[in-house]
Amino acid sequence: MADSSYDCVVIGSGPGGYVAAIRAAQLGKKTAVIERDKVGGRCLNYACIPAKAVLRSADLLTEVRESGDFGVKVSGVEVDYAAIQARREKVVSTLTSGVSGLFKKNKIDVIEGDGALGANGEVLVGGESIAAATVILATGSVARSIPGVEFGERVIGTEEAWALSELPARLAVVGCGASGAEIASGFARLGSEVLLFEMCDSALPTEDADISRLVERGFKRQGIALHTGVAVSDVKAAKAAVAFSYGEASAEADYMVIAAGRGADVEGLGLAEAGVELEDNGLVKVDGAMRTSRAGVYAIGDLVLGPALAHKASDEGIIAAEDSAGLQTHPIAYRDIPRATFCTPNVGSFGLTEAEARDQGYDVVVGKVAYGAVGGGTVYGDRTGLVKVIGESTYGELLGGHIVGSRATELIQELVNVRFLEGGFPELARIIHGHPTLSEAVMEAGRAADGWLIHG
Repeated sequence: MADSSYDCVVIGSGPGGYVAAIRAAQLGKKTAVIERDKVGGRCLNYACIPAKAVLRSADLLTEVRESGDFGVKVSGVEVDYAAIQARREKVVSTLTSGVSGLFKKNKIDVIEGDGALGANGEVLVGGESIAAATVILATGSVARSIPGVEFGERVIGTEEAWALSELPARLAVVGCGASGAEIASGFARLGSEVLLFEMCDSALPTEDADISRLVERGFKRQGIALHTGVAVSDVKAAKAAVAFSYGEASAEADYMVIAAGRGADVEGLGLAEAGVELEDNGLVKVDGAMRTSRAGVYAIGDLVLGPALAHKASDEGIIAAEDSAGLQTHPIAYRDIPRATFCTPNVGSFGLTEAEARDQGYDVVVGKVAYGAVGGGTVYGDRTGLVKVIGESTYGELLGGHIVGSRATELIQELVNVRFLEGGFPELARIIHGHPTLSEAVMEAGRAADGWLIHG
């Protein structure tokens, strides 16, 4: 039985909720977390972490297949899909157990059930009322389908895709944002025939155009049949397959994965009863300190505006916990949050694309360098990657950074850090980088923007 009152109650234990709870406990608050499913939420149990575990297997398989280019001959390579799924489960259990351990270390109570706000500011769980000085809403998001299509039978969401018990022979993926791109790239390399559909005119349509083009080339090399600018319709799901149309054509697949976005998980939270205001798009309205319209109630992560990213939710959780403790906080500059897509090739980005910067009236300068321009690209076997820096000419401000290729999801952090520390592309150009590394391409992109590219 939970105690009847807490200084802080967090509803949801994903990467936003569990981080918020730990920070609140560190600040001396008696804290509880309410979770209706599993500790770690969707990210650790069903989405981010399982996806990257399966993708790591696909990455390793790719390296083995390409090992002959490095003078290493490997024969008899086969995919043990059951073992891949077993490793996925082990990775998930290791990390979720770690979160449970952190809860115990910080004396955080875990309450099982559906949490909701009461009209008087209390928290309701299974008929029990819990008083809370601070409530942080961190329930995340739920899958959205496409018009006229319901989940069920062989039409599944991204979470179910990563947990498929058998490797599908043919897989249709609808939506080529980050989640759809990762599923398509992962399963294609593991051996599935993949059909990938995107309503917009390019893969990863929110990324810079140069990046999207290189991703599309990479998908073609992997045998992915990418169809852009088309809608999927007439979906008919049965127990053994899914039939559908796209444009003037029709096809069939073992499964159809809908990766068309997600919506805030607000059902049953009692927001209206508690007087919590929403944005026009249904997200919870908050200020820069993550405060809602109801005193003492905060909302973070996929419930609020900004990119639906786990690391964004975590930082918002820290802001909410610290503000509730009376500490000074600062609002997040959402454009400066790194974005990472773990398909092959990797994509990492932050800030404005070249088109966005021009549309906003900046006097834009661009620095572009291929991985092959620096020694690391050739040594490590990726000459096709690209680093693109977007800046403005007057003050050398770094407006955005975009990387596609090996380790792009790691390399992008340097550009984010330069921006955070108020550096620009002239400073980036003069930071000494180790040799031979892929990161030298980041330095050279800064030099290209500053007008004195050395290797290129």
